[in-house]
Amino acid sequence: MSTTTAAAPRARSLRRLSTPVQAAAVLAVWVALWPLVRGRDTLALSPADLTPLHRWLNDVNDTVGANRNSSPIFLYFVNEIRAVVDGFATFVQALLSQPSYGRPVPVLGWLGVVAVVAYVSWVFAGWRIALLAAGGFVFLGLQGLWQESMDTLALTLTAVAISLLLGIPLGIWAGLSDRFNRLVTPVLDFMQTMPTFVYLAPLTLLFLIGPASAVIATLIYAMPPAIRITAHGIRSVPATPIEATASLGATRWQTLTGVLLPMSKRTIVLGVNQTIMAALSMVTIAALIDAPGLGKTVVKALQTLDVGTAFNAGLAIVVLAIVLDRVTTAAAARVDRAGRPSRFRLPVRVLLGVLALVCCYLSYTYVWAAEFPDDAGVGSALARGADTVTTWAQDNLTTVTQALKNTVTVVLVDPLQALLTESPWWLVGAAAIVLAALLGSRRAAVTTTICIGLLVGTGLWQDSMTTLAMTIVATLLVMVLGVVFGVWIGRNRHVDRIIRPLLDAGQTMPAFVYLVPFLALFAATRFTAIVAAVVFAAPVAIKIIADGVRGVSPTTVEAATAAGSSTWQLITKVQLPMARQSLTLAANQGLIYVLSMVVVGGLVGAGALGYDVVAGFSQGELYGKGLAAGVAIVLLGIMLDRIARADNPRHGGRKP
Repeated sequence: MSTTTAAAPRARSLRRLSTPVQAAAVLAVWVALWPLVRGRDTLALSPADLTPLHRWLNDVNDTVGANRNSSPIFLYFVNEIRAVVDGFATFVQALLSQPSYGRPVPVLGWLGVVAVVAYVSWVFAGWRIALLAAGGFVFLGLQGLWQESMDTLALTLTAVAISLLLGIPLGIWAGLSDRFNRLVTPVLDFMQTMPTFVYLAPLTLLFLIGPASAVIATLIYAMPPAIRITAHGIRSVPATPIEATASLGATRWQTLTGVLLPMSKRTIVLGVNQTIMAALSMVTIAALIDAPGLGKTVVKALQTLDVGTAFNAGLAIVVLAIVLDRVTTAAAARVDRAGRPSRFRLPVRVLLGVLALVCCYLSYTYVWAAEFPDDAGVGSALARGADTVTTWAQDNLTTVTQALKNTVTVVLVDPLQALLTESPWWLVGAAAIVLAALLGSRRAAVTTTICIGLLVGTGLWQDSMTTLAMTIVATLLVMVLGVVFGVWIGRNRHVDRIIRPLLDAGQTMPAFVYLVPFLALFAATRFTAIVAAVVFAAPVAIKIIADGVRGVSPTTVEAATAAGSSTWQLITKVQLPMARQSLTLAANQGLIYVLSMVVVGGLVGAGALGYDVVAGFSQGELYGKGLAAGVAIVLLGIMLDRIARADNPRHGGRKP
């Protein structure tokens, strides 16, 4: 009896070890076969070659361009949508434009904008946030980037307004209807999984380049949070008040407006916050399709390797994001106190409102209040400082940076890329399917099989494998940083307060800004793209792992400490094993964030699918190939995402 009892944990342990052992065996067989079949059936395609699919997509592009002004679909649908969105964006942008040659006198000059922002922030978030908002907007002007910042703000507000106009009603519908929720969830998954750059090529095909395409691309990226969080808020309302309202004979509309919406108001405001953050991020990226604003300044600096200008513009984006985030976050926190008497009397609110209107009138009437004064030197000083730091790093850190680049490239990137690109496609596909079945589930294996087949169909197998190699290496580095810093932050509140602002800046600052100093340090190579992807993805993984470590029961930690466990034993034997779900989720999100940087990597020498997408934007004969590359990126994302999700119990996969 005791022998059987003792043998049971051993048998369970062997079963738990069987999956990684089997996965290692699959990899070992693959590596053993590689020298025997190396170079066969690799589906190589030179950069200038096009497949029939690519040529067909080029023909579609040409046909659309030729029939844009004659096809009823464009005349009465696509062009009308473009005109409405473009008109709305132009109207909002004109409200904030500085008076100059070719620009109208704005309705709101800089003084009016600062006054309105401060007043709105005070009403919804309090006086501290109002001071932060006013100071942040004045700082944008001191940087010499007022107009660029207002262009970015105008496109962000346009996209957010349309996103909320469509997203909140859809979210309410999804919260009320299980059938619609099941229908819309896969669509939202697809919109959030697809890398943002992939939206741009088909949108320019339909809506041309410019503000309209930028706003619509931003809608695709920013609307899912509004729908998901609104639906979550509706579904989170307790059943008791709903039943009480129904027992009094209330209609569904009365229940919605009297119970569901008021009780989910805070959650909906949080959805507004996330929508604003997503929109601001995407509007910056949309500079690739001629969207005005700070993103265009960063792209120009990237083309000329102007580190100082890129840093100054990137800092402006961070300041704008912080102001918008703090205002909406504080507004969400104050919603619960909306029913209590305000601590500010109505006459004070009216007086400040009148003062804001006076500032708006002055900014409309006088040039000094409409046009922000010339650069006060702050922006130039910041740019010079960034240039100085970069020059010092190039002069003093070249040995270190080159050694780091060569080590990672030779030890990790080159062997993995050779294994993936020089193996037969059928061997890679078979290994991926088996690994998906072992590490994930049967459903993940089926998804992987479909994705492998479609990747072959895109005609870009080798480029896909090159991208996959860089993605895997970057994700490994992300997880190393995630574990090291996540454990440190999760165990120490003081470290959390110091490092978290840096993580916020890493998530907020546009990816373009990372590339300029990295190009100066590492030149245009695959490693530069990997480093940029790590900087973009690591903050997410670090935060998730830190929350997982912090969520481990204090009782368990105290018991392990009382038993004499060292710090190392406490981390490796207690905290990390009990935070396994967070580790899996961090790996999943790290993969997705890394993959979303693929196209950015194409701008700095990474080649492969990222280069194909960028070339498709700039060269008409490669449009079809670029569009196929975008599809290939999506397929890689879906395949990797489903494998990671299948192993995560939070997503309904195999339980630990």
